[in-house]
Amino acid sequence: MSRKRVYIYLGIIIILAVVSAGFVFSQEIEKIGLNLPDFFNIPFKLGLDLQGGTHLVYEADLSEIEDHSSAMAGLRDIIERRVNLFGVSEPIVQTQEAAGQHRLVVELAGIKDPNEAIKMIGQTPFLEFKEQKSEQETQLILDKQKELEGKSMEEIEQIENWMLALEDPYFTSTALTGKYLDKAEMGFEQNTQAPLILLKFDDEGSDIFEDLTSRNIGKPIAIYIDNVLISAPVVQDVISGGDAQISGQFTVSEAKELVMNLNAGALPVPIVLISQQSVGPTLGKISLEKSLYAGILGFLVIIIFLILFYRLPGVLASLSLIIYILFILTIFKLISVTLTLAGIGGFILSIGMAVDANVLIFSRMREELKEEKSFNVSLIEGFRRSWPSIRDGNITTLIVALILFWFGTSFIEGFAFTLSIGILLSIFSALFITKTFLWFFAGTKFENIKWLWV
Repeated sequence: MSRKRVYIYLGIIIILAVVSAGFVFSQEIEKIGLNLPDFFNIPFKLGLDLQGGTHLVYEADLSEIEDHSSAMAGLRDIIERRVNLFGVSEPIVQTQEAAGQHRLVVELAGIKDPNEAIKMIGQTPFLEFKEQKSEQETQLILDKQKELEGKSMEEIEQIENWMLALEDPYFTSTALTGKYLDKAEMGFEQNTQAPLILLKFDDEGSDIFEDLTSRNIGKPIAIYIDNVLISAPVVQDVISGGDAQISGQFTVSEAKELVMNLNAGALPVPIVLISQQSVGPTLGKISLEKSLYAGILGFLVIIIFLILFYRLPGVLASLSLIIYILFILTIFKLISVTLTLAGIGGFILSIGMAVDANVLIFSRMREELKEEKSFNVSLIEGFRRSWPSIRDGNITTLIVALILFWFGTSFIEGFAFTLSIGILLSIFSALFITKTFLWFFAGTKFENIKWLWV
């Protein structure tokens, strides 16, 4: 490598390192009175276990559902998409089953107000289509409601079938719910130009809707969202293809919001909040401090080992690792990676992969120097002979990380994501930064001081 190219590469590395240090230590730099552009003031995003947040437990009503596992899996995915849509990164959404009860556990990092979180999740509408009850059923319920008027709870409990009065006297639930919703979009009525919601159901939902309209020609079908009657259009003919529309007293903004919420995921089953709590950041702060302490201590031990065992290359590797850490932390800030303890674990593991790459390079280079080859040849051969091991080790680890990210839950995804970024950057660190540092000494008097390299 020519000296000019070495100086250019070295200049690029230094500039990138300084800029990255500005991103990583922006708050500390501001404290000493130096003003940085607003672009640098991007905070690190911390997970629930490090900064606190909200812990919610919901109970799902599966009384009308046959396939419980599929319904809960769909509910979990929808809630996870929903909270991500509202800017909550890396939520932990899990399902639990105990004593026949199906529950959904939601952990939202950074949301310290449970009411805010409840409102966020509650905005996901439960879409339901209901058909008209018979006149006899309607009259029976209305009579029962009239019978209970003005009575105390003790008196009501003495009346036979009193719970009948709690039912909707006019409409009964059907199999058609938001579970089968494919997409929603806003439209306008041709005559009045009033906003309406256009719905498209999946194949199974289309069949259910066709069957529902075929047996209710001339009758209304009620459309409920979150148990609130929105519209009750009368069926004029059998509707096939799975297309439906919701008309009502919507404003344009209300219609747009409803469309967004429905597309974010109409809940396949109703849920009821049974537990809520705020998780304080105290324990997370302790965990973060201990993790940082352990990470710094481990990093110092690695640096001491590299310097004692590899001498000058160890010093260069240490500088390369410091720059590598600045780069990866900058990337975490720029792409808003939510750091959890698991994510920090993936990051620390990637540092180990970066150290391993440097060790392989130095070992191969040392072998070449011991055979009395020139510094340039030893450097070239060291990288050439170490590359297959570096490549294979990193690729296999990256494959495992991708599998964990693809099939894992949010907690595992955080570990896999930071590890994947770290692996890719560690390869760059070894093959560009460390290599440039080593080439800087080629052709200088330092290359002839054997004890610095062997």
